[in-house]
Amino acid sequence: MTATTIEGGTTVRDAIMVFKPRIALAIMLSAIGGIAVADGVASPGFIKLSLLAIAVFLAAGSAGAFNQWIERDLDARMRRTANRPFVTGQFTAGPGWLAAIVGLLVVAVLLAGVATNWWAALYTFLGAFTYGVVYTMWLKRRSWTNIVIGGLAGSFAVLAGAAAVDPVIGTEALLLTLVLFLWTPPHFWSLAMVSSDDYQRAGVPMLPVVFGQQLCAWVILAHTIALSLIALIPAWYGMGTIYLVGALSGGTLFTWTSIALVLRPDRVRALKNFFASLLQLCLLLGGAMVDRAIGTLL
Repeated sequence: MTATTIEGGTTVRDAIMVFKPRIALAIMLSAIGGIAVADGVASPGFIKLSLLAIAVFLAAGSAGAFNQWIERDLDARMRRTANRPFVTGQFTAGPGWLAAIVGLLVVAVLLAGVATNWWAALYTFLGAFTYGVVYTMWLKRRSWTNIVIGGLAGSFAVLAGAAAVDPVIGTEALLLTLVLFLWTPPHFWSLAMVSSDDYQRAGVPMLPVVFGQQLCAWVILAHTIALSLIALIPAWYGMGTIYLVGALSGGTLFTWTSIALVLRPDRVRALKNFFASLLQLCLLLGGAMVDRAIGTLL
């Protein structure tokens, strides 16, 4: 599909993709998952919770844009990212872009606070800060643990959603927060195995680059088993059958493809594992949302 051209020869589609909308959408869904598992006595209502979800999406988008703005030198050395607009010169990575990115984050945090409460706003900010500053600026170029800590971005989204319902975070929301924390590394490491040559060329110490594909596959499997088992526990704290089915089926699939990756740690199976991780997240969060929707109707 041809994108609509705007001033300076740039395109609307390219401008949108700077904000990494797919990642922002996943983080927003994590926040909605946090809303679904929270058990507040006085919910703010659909409109306010929808505004919170939008705020999380915008905050995640600002972090994604900051990631591209500051990593243009790394992106230039990787085939997967070499065509990003800050690399090609389609967009100039000047102070104007930085001001827009920071401004978007401020708007997002204020929206979260005004729509729900300032605990939700704080978690919304911390998610963006973790991805944009802690992961991108402090850890990515220095340590293979970069994405382990970076995984807190999705966890903070769950906390933002739960806090919007009740600032006192309940057991189910804490468990889902832990699941998201454990989910992000194997999800990203699977993709890193596919692009390990790129990361090695760019000098980024991702796990498969530092320790090799085989050990990386074993670490992925360990994370997958742990998060899949922990994801079942909320069913014993009040989540319904649909949630349990989603958590069980998604965890089984992700574990199966992770075992296959250990048996043959190549790029083909790593890519399959990456997609299995996405499907697991969709089944898990989707199950929580449907369960809560049915419970509300009944």
